[in-house]
Amino acid sequence: MTTAPTTAPAGAAHGVLQGVVDLDVAGPTISRHLYGHFAEHLGRCIYEGFWVGEDSDLPNTEGIRDDVVAALKAIDIPNLRWPGGCFADEYHWMDGVGPREERPSMVNTHWGDVVEDNSFGTHEFMRLCELLGAQPYVSGNVGSGTVREMSDWVEYLTRSGDAPMSRLRREHGREEPWKVPFWGVGNEAWGCGGNMTAEQYTQLASQFSTYCRDHDGNQLYRIAAGPNRDDYAWTETLMKSVAALGGPVVPKHHTSWQALSFHYYTHATDDWQHKGSATEFGAEQYHSTMVNAWRIDEIVRGHSRVMDAYDPDAAIGLVCDEWGTWWDVEPGTNPGFLFQQNTLRDALVAGLHFDVFHANARRLVMANIAQTVNVLQAMVLTDGPTAVLTPTYHVFAMNARHQDATSHPVQVVAEDARHEDGTGSYRTLTTSVSSRDGSALVSLTNLDLERPATVRLALRGRDWQVSGATLLTAERPQAHNTAEDLSAVAPAPFDGARREGDVLVVELPPHSFATVDLSL
Repeated sequence: MTTAPTTAPAGAAHGVLQGVVDLDVAGPTISRHLYGHFAEHLGRCIYEGFWVGEDSDLPNTEGIRDDVVAALKAIDIPNLRWPGGCFADEYHWMDGVGPREERPSMVNTHWGDVVEDNSFGTHEFMRLCELLGAQPYVSGNVGSGTVREMSDWVEYLTRSGDAPMSRLRREHGREEPWKVPFWGVGNEAWGCGGNMTAEQYTQLASQFSTYCRDHDGNQLYRIAAGPNRDDYAWTETLMKSVAALGGPVVPKHHTSWQALSFHYYTHATDDWQHKGSATEFGAEQYHSTMVNAWRIDEIVRGHSRVMDAYDPDAAIGLVCDEWGTWWDVEPGTNPGFLFQQNTLRDALVAGLHFDVFHANARRLVMANIAQTVNVLQAMVLTDGPTAVLTPTYHVFAMNARHQDATSHPVQVVAEDARHEDGTGSYRTLTTSVSSRDGSALVSLTNLDLERPATVRLALRGRDWQVSGATLLTAERPQAHNTAEDLSAVAPAPFDGARREGDVLVVELPPHSFATVDLSL
């Protein structure tokens, strides 16, 4: 049961969250794909980030940077979305196959107005996914492409035998087809993907999806381009089209889409042109960031309610394939490259998001942080030969054992404190609990800028012991890692977790993220 929340004004005693977790009662499985990633032809994400070329002095495998691959493999990256983003709807895949020296160039009008030489294309991306052990999520071109172009790309990637695109793939050096589970039917159709209405896009989504065939046992999970933020009307328009076909379980011959996506970014301000600095911010901007970050919970639940009205069994998935913080670019860098630093504040936003994603795992099946390397809320920042692991990277690493684990919802019996100021209010404490393979993982975030907090969870239904704990924090939320100081924000062993009877007690410092390992 849940009692009425207790609200503490700013400056009150530290927050307390009390709850009950039944470890013998299974909630939804937390899909590993909620920990997905996104790599767009944008700034230094592909070139200098993943791709350095086979002639580079940097250690590489067939042109793909080894240290970045190693870092991402260490956090069990489950999938990678490519080639965009906005870039996807001006990308014509045939330009990126065949001998590199013969590939035509193009202008990347969305991101920096730079020339793209297409040296990183379909084969390079699929090789990257193989090296990462990640499943590919390919975003097809609806905005400026054709149905045939998308259909041919699916055939090129996934069909064997003597089909035209299969023969072309073999000519380019790949005998066997790849497995491609995830397929995006366009991107941001309401904006850079075509400036369409929901009705216009819904018709195109059905048409394009129909010709994205399942070849040779490869089964596509087609993801329709859904709304921006809280545009619930867009979601309803898509869901009505499914209902018109007789519900989500459509006839086998009708290859409609299986999920819809939405995008949500966190800023410190409501001014798109001045989103705030990644590293130079005060208490007010910190608090407004957390107010805005918490909106992800409202938005996921809002889209889920609309989908439930048409699909009560959650047969159709919800995908948040772009999320994260978006700040003003670092001074002196190309504004179109979206390069920003990554602080402890960003890591706390990630911790909050994951707790929301876990709590909504019944409907939410995938999420992709934007973006993996050198762009927006990145995992890795490359600086010449050095790969800098960001604070956000460490949250992914510490949370990795939530992937494909069984969630155990926390029944809150005493709400934690809220922070209130001129920017609004937000909960300062949030937590997730999951189990798999004879162990459990508890993740906890204290968003309070100045005050420590206590979490008391009564863990029932199974015997348990604390087997370890890890803490991510720093003296200031502006702390970040650089090539000169790789561990200004880094995980460390944590002695603030203990067992008191059947209660797990965790004492969290201000602005901190922690995980507690339990043996069951």
